Amino acid sequence: MITLTYQYKLRPSKQQQVEINQILDVCRSVYNYALRERKDWLRSRKSPINSCSIIFEYIIPADTSYPNYNHQAKNLTIAKKTHPKLKSVNAQVLQQTLKQLDRAFSDMKSQGKGFPRFKKKLRSFVFPAMLKNCLGSSKIRLPQLGWIKIRKSRLYPDVMTAKQAIIVKKASGYYLMIIFQSLESVPDNPVGKKSLGVDAGIESFVATSTGKLTKAPKFLLSKLRELKLLQRKVKKKTVRSKNWLKIQNKIAKLHEVIANTRRDWHFKIAHQLCDLADNIFVEDINFKSWSKGIVRKQSLDSGIGQFINEILPYVCWKRGKYYGKVDKNYTSQECPKCGHIQKKKLSERTHNCSNCSCQINRDIAAAKVIRNRGLMAVGHTAR
Repeated sequence: MITLTYQYKLRPSKQQQVEINQILDVCRSVYNYALRERKDWLRSRKSPINSCSIIFEYIIPADTSYPNYNHQAKNLTIAKKTHPKLKSVNAQVLQQTLKQLDRAFSDMKSQGKGFPRFKKKLRSFVFPAMLKNCLGSSKIRLPQLGWIKIRKSRLYPDVMTAKQAIIVKKASGYYLMIIFQSLESVPDNPVGKKSLGVDAGIESFVATSTGKLTKAPKFLLSKLRELKLLQRKVKKKTVRSKNWLKIQNKIAKLHEVIANTRRDWHFKIAHQLCDLADNIFVEDINFKSWSKGIVRKQSLDSGIGQFINEILPYVCWKRGKYYGKVDKNYTSQECPKCGHIQKKKLSERTHNCSNCSCQINRDIAAAKVIRNRGLMAVGHTAR
């Protein structure tokens, strides 16, 4: 099964903008109420049996079941009879909000994430089912909102069905993400002839086994002066005033421009790498640790984790290139020519092998080692 997500910019009327904002507000209220209900139940089970708090105590009967998704969805149906505000929003949209909270709790337990927090703003909501014949030439028909205009920046995919729609509110406007699905199964891309090793560097963004070093533009640092000026202005304004909100919106738009510029550059670099080879091998790195280490500023500004783990594999799949990950241990210390391991300091940027006298840039040497390991993993001979 193939699943693709296409993003389009919405051009809603004033009435539709009011409806979208109302849906976001109701979804936020439902999310916060459901989270409060779960937190109260958990805290009531933590109170000691021999004493009570001086300030307050949660008193919930012992036979009360845990408010999971099924319990809260059932109570939501009952609450809609007495609360007209809940009745004004599509029932499936509110159910998806409760599922979002349920996923947050499951991720907290399984992945060790933090406890879910209350939302000051909700920026998106989901229509889990689409209407029949909902896709127009320059508009789309959504439940509750009706026909809404879009900026059709790309054609809809052929032989695929629209399954879900997500409306996202950003600083630059409203966006629609349509999830298309196809029942056709696509096999994994086969291993080709020409291979390329890609090393995520510190001085350079990526280094390839062909000897090419690509430096990342300073996306955030180039806009840092403008960002500082706006942040100084917002300090002098009264919180929640009209001028305060205007400057906050300018700051959000600036951050959105930085993110869009970075993402666009990532796609261009990914296509350039796919032009060079049939097989692309990278290191299996946990980039979360990079964001907390010495190179945190460079890695966060360049977005290397997003590039290696999300954009590059997608572009490789789309263009029929083989994408593989190899063991990251000692790639920068191993000699690509003879395999001798020699420890280096982080400040040493040149690889000088004491065994075979091979002298080469450290990042390029690591890329060659990655290529050799990738070829061995797929059963090819390293050249």
